[in-house]
Order: sequence, then structure tokens, then C-alpha cells
Amino acid sequence: MAVFQETLTLRASRSGLHEFTEQVAGVLGRSGITCGVVTIFCQHTSASLVIMENADPTARRDLEKWLDRLVTADNTLFEHTLEGSDDMPSHIKMALTRTSESVPFTECQLQLGTWQGIFLWEHRLEPHPRTVIVTILG
Repeated sequence: MAVFQETLTLRASRSGLHEFTEQVAGVLGRSGITCGVVTIFCQHTSASLVIMENADPTARRDLEKWLDRLVTADNTLFEHTLEGSDDMPSHIKMALTRTSESVPFTECQLQLGTWQGIFLWEHRLEPHPRTVIVTILG
């Protein structure tokens, strides 16, 4: 089995969902591996990954609004506020979503569905550079 790994640094301009499917496809192309699985892992506790619809941005905005209503900032129940009022809410949002995704590929093409994309979900109000490890197994 062949293994190829590359680290991506993603910089979101705001909180919310940010597609980076093309960057993952670029890593896959550089790997030279034609069939297998891609794993994507986010090395942070206040951002997450999700495979989501990439055609209609209202679907992403609705998901963001729903999670923001579920986990609100400035909640007086939270003790962990060292980095601001969005600190603990961002950790909870990460725990409710995912820090890794797996996508099969064939003939060097990600086998995502027609309307699927790979997204970084920045949960902090002030975005931070995010490190994502892409591992290709085939």
C-alpha cells in the first residue's frame, strides 16, 4: 500500500463554512496514487470539517445559523472563556461536528457526490490559520 501525506494551511476570512475541495484534489493529484481513500484531519479544537452541499450557499448558511442557535456565544454557563466569549462555544461546535473526513477516490478523482464539497468550518468569530493534514492511502 502506498501512502502520501501533505499538510495544508487554510485561512478563513470569517467564521462559517469554507470549501477547500480543490486543495484536497490537488494533494491527491500530487500523490500519484490512483485508487484508494483520502483522509482529512483538522488539528484544532475550535474548527471542524464537514462534507456539505456546495451548490446552493443557502444550505450552508442555514446549517451555520442552526448551530449558532444551538450553541450561543456569551452564555453565562460557560467557565472556559480565556480566549473570549466564543471560546467554549467553538469547542462545543467542534465536538458536535467532526475533525476528520474520509473520501474514496478512483482514477485520481474524489468520489464525492454531485453536490458535495469538503469544508473547513471555522467556529471562532476571529478566524485563525488552520492546519489540515491530508493523507492519501492506496
